Amino acid sequence: MKKIGILYGMENTFPQALVERVNSKGVEGIVAEAVKIDRVIQAEPTEYAVIIDRISQDVPFYRAFLKNAALCGTAVINNPFWWSADEKFFNNCLAEQIGIPVPKTALLPSKERPTDTGETSFRNLTFPMAWEEMFSYIGFPAYMKPHNGGGWKSVYKVENPQDLWNKHQETGQLVMMLQEEIVFDDYFRCYCIGQKDVLVMPYEPNNPHHLRYAAEMKAKGEEGEKLVATIKEYVLKLNIALGYDFNTVEFAVRNGVPIAIDFCNPAPDADIYSVGPDNFEWVVEAAANMAIERAQKHIPGQTNLTWGTFVKNAVVPATVSSPAIATPPTELSEVPAPENEKIAIKKVPQKKATKATAVVKPELAVAVTPPTEKPGKTPAVKPAKKK
Repeated sequence: MKKIGILYGMENTFPQALVERVNSKGVEGIVAEAVKIDRVIQAEPTEYAVIIDRISQDVPFYRAFLKNAALCGTAVINNPFWWSADEKFFNNCLAEQIGIPVPKTALLPSKERPTDTGETSFRNLTFPMAWEEMFSYIGFPAYMKPHNGGGWKSVYKVENPQDLWNKHQETGQLVMMLQEEIVFDDYFRCYCIGQKDVLVMPYEPNNPHHLRYAAEMKAKGEEGEKLVATIKEYVLKLNIALGYDFNTVEFAVRNGVPIAIDFCNPAPDADIYSVGPDNFEWVVEAAANMAIERAQKHIPGQTNLTWGTFVKNAVVPATVSSPAIATPPTELSEVPAPENEKIAIKKVPQKKATKATAVVKPELAVAVTPPTEKPGKTPAVKPAKKK
């Protein structure tokens, strides 16, 4: 008997529905249940062929448990090794290389020094940094957000350089991104399951949380069909490159061009009360089918993880002949990849920044003098729709 386990936290509708859906299909030799952990011993396999992870991003104990399980052969969805290394700034860099439009983005040093560092820890950082060039490249208004954050936490809209300096005072040791504002005509959130099933959902980020999926697509007819086809193509390319089996991707459409805004959501919202009954039914069915397929293809004692083409293409066979050096496998996953998995990585040239007239301010890291009055925290905001 092969077990499919669901590891989850506070969510109440999706995990139970997924367990029930898998079991209702009556697939011989397959059963689903909530994961049960009574001990975690190094290099000891779990009883699960597949574990769908919905919570380890918030619970380090679970992340360590999942890495041990994966090492011992469990197919963990999503890959906990890659998920631990992934972050939003890297996602944007990779998207550019595979030809998917993303907002212009720059990385900012943290306002406060990381713990256990001093002034000499930053000797490779140029003072002053090229603030004028960065501001000219991004433009204002812009958005400042954590380079590895989620859930629209610590997100600020900044109107000009002075506004950026003021709000950056609140960010502590967070490493932030400065990203251009995309004034959009349409907005979409897309599920991607198993690197092959895609659901494109009209989405309104300015609505209250429970009404964000209560939106209609504005592009109609042939234009709308072409837009949806392009979005599906981009969703698959991103998830195949990153190696995610369960993810969501958000697009803001500007002048007919879908721009990827957020595509690092390996435990995406799937609650029936937020996504709505129709979307909920789709994701439960697609996730159940994926989990069953992975359980059927599971090979005990071998690596059963999914790795993206970014990692696979970087694996080079060893050139030194030595019994102490193992030759890497040609495939890092026992699960066959979709036919369209091979993606050509092409460098997209960056636009050269030009000088701006903004006044250069003190450095964000190390050298910033705190203001005498701490500015009030700006609530998280979303891009405004074009009128």
